Amino acid sequence: MQFDRLKRREFISLLGGAAAWPLAARAQRPTLPVIGFLSARSAEDSGPVVAAFRESLAGAGFVEGHNVSIEFRWADGQYDKLPALAGDLVERQVAVIVAVIPPAALAAKAATKIIPIVFSVGLDPITSGLVDSLSRPSGNATGVYSLAASLEAKRLELLHEVVPKVAVIAVLANPDFSGMEFELKELHEAARILGLELLVLKANSESGISAAFATIVERRIGALLFAADPFLYAQHEHLVALTARHAIPAIFFFPEFARAGGLMSYGASLIEAYRLAGVYAGKILKGTGPADLPVQQSTKVELIINLKTARALGITVPLTLIGRADEIIE
Repeated sequence: MQFDRLKRREFISLLGGAAAWPLAARAQRPTLPVIGFLSARSAEDSGPVVAAFRESLAGAGFVEGHNVSIEFRWADGQYDKLPALAGDLVERQVAVIVAVIPPAALAAKAATKIIPIVFSVGLDPITSGLVDSLSRPSGNATGVYSLAASLEAKRLELLHEVVPKVAVIAVLANPDFSGMEFELKELHEAARILGLELLVLKANSESGISAAFATIVERRIGALLFAADPFLYAQHEHLVALTARHAIPAIFFFPEFARAGGLMSYGASLIEAYRLAGVYAGKILKGTGPADLPVQQSTKVELIINLKTARALGITVPLTLIGRADEIIE
């Protein structure tokens, strides 16, 4: 009987040890590094560019759900949400913060001086205060500088080529965007050179956009330029519909506008910028410090012209401009 009791105790002990094995294995399993992805845009607007980010991250050896996790935080064009979203990622103690669009990058920079930051911005990272130098960034931030806000003067020139007889051009800008003053400075200088007059209208809400278009119609403004901004980008289908409804020739800052029916767009390739950001996030996860990664400049710029829209507006696009386009939409 005593022998049986001993064997029974050994068996129970073995069962208890076996039950503990999975727990021990789980405890020893390494935790996945976490990328905090902070964007001023919305998830709905960011599908293709996030896919490019994931693809380049995988090229660096990091596959989401396998050996890395990504925590997304979206501001949906509401910049006042960004500081809290950035603070949440800092509390989460993520391995690196990828911050896209200048307001998000600035919020991340203000939230931490320790966690590495990879930004993707269209404003000069030096003048905006993100880094001290492009070649040797100091502190905890580096990333990608794509030509976006710095292309406003060229957009105005292209629009003038399409509607050369229009003397007054409206500009719609978001007053909450940190780069607005820089954009307007570029535009006023370009307008002076081209002999044009600008009507600057500001909007940071749908009601503001409606008011701006009411002014354009009332004053019979002949053309419209949209200053680069995430909030306006989030409204791109609505803005394209408004320009079509009121028959206003307009130039936009990203390809999605022209593909949605806008007359033309001229801007940096977001796909390329996000791809480069993924490369840098992978390097940091492997141990490279932000200060050792010079800021990359994404120089790929695309001109897209929608000839179907041009015909609807009764506009003949110059052949010389069509020849320079990267994409023509019939």
